[in-house]
Amino acid sequence: MTMYFANKKRYGIIDYQRCGRSGLKLPFLSLGLWHNFGGVDVFENGREILRYAFDNGITHFDLANNYGPPPGSAEENFGKIFKKDFKPYRDEMIISTKAGYGMWDGPYGDWGSKKYLVSSLDQSLKRMGLDYVDIFYHHRPDPDTPLEETMAALDLIVRQGKALYVGISNYNADETKEAVKILNDMGTPCLINQIRYSMFERWSEENLLDTAQELGVGIIAFSPLAQGLLTDKYLDGIPENSRAAKSWGFLQEDQVENAIDKIRALNEIAVTRGQSLAQMAIAWLLKDKKITSVLVGASSTNQLEDNLASLDYLTFSSEEINEINDILS
Repeated sequence: MTMYFANKKRYGIIDYQRCGRSGLKLPFLSLGLWHNFGGVDVFENGREILRYAFDNGITHFDLANNYGPPPGSAEENFGKIFKKDFKPYRDEMIISTKAGYGMWDGPYGDWGSKKYLVSSLDQSLKRMGLDYVDIFYHHRPDPDTPLEETMAALDLIVRQGKALYVGISNYNADETKEAVKILNDMGTPCLINQIRYSMFERWSEENLLDTAQELGVGIIAFSPLAQGLLTDKYLDGIPENSRAAKSWGFLQEDQVENAIDKIRALNEIAVTRGQSLAQMAIAWLLKDKKITSVLVGASSTNQLEDNLASLDYLTFSSEEINEINDILS
């Protein structure tokens, strides 16, 4: 690829909003590197996607220690691309990573101990070639480690200068409330909670979204398209190369079959709105101001372009909301 110079008009394309009660603003869409950036993927394709994202105002790039496959390879590839293309723009980027799932063998490579979290971030910084990350998350609650220890590790990481902000991921309302209190008492506020949220997974609406807003914590939603269910991919069956056609992974054939009637009904509404189903699914999340940002993945620049187009139409009539809720109930 040729030498990279960022689009000079990139900040007139996408909107940004404040994350909770912090001073940090995040773009409406953030780019997740969960898939398509690992060692098994085409390096230059990932590089092209990252360039396209930044050129269109996406400033937030979200990773985790175990993203790949193999684990760690997404951070390694991001580090190579950062060095080649983005180093001059470091102060314009929000780079986040996480630890909390299994990363290495033995008793210190999983969950939420201080030993694991501090060691993992040190490894992540080395893989990415960074002095610090902007946001470091605890990836999931640990039923065995005292929450005070896990939050103390996040506090330590900020005081060491290895992260500017800290967040939590996959924490429910009660867990969020407790984590926020511990962090506040230490003087290191919780910036954000990253949760799985889509039209098909709405548990957070029961009380987490309101709790986060009351506490001044931002919310960033991942898997907004429900692993591809909320796209036009499965309207006419299960394609051979799709996630649902594979015997492994999070999305299975029976999930598509159980949801297909709802998918087709939602698609009809999207068509009347002049959007693809994927665009409507993203817009449906962003209509709620409790949502700071939506994390999207992309396997190509065309897919990312389609996702960005969802921002052109974020409003819903009361009739559309009622119709969608009827379909989803």
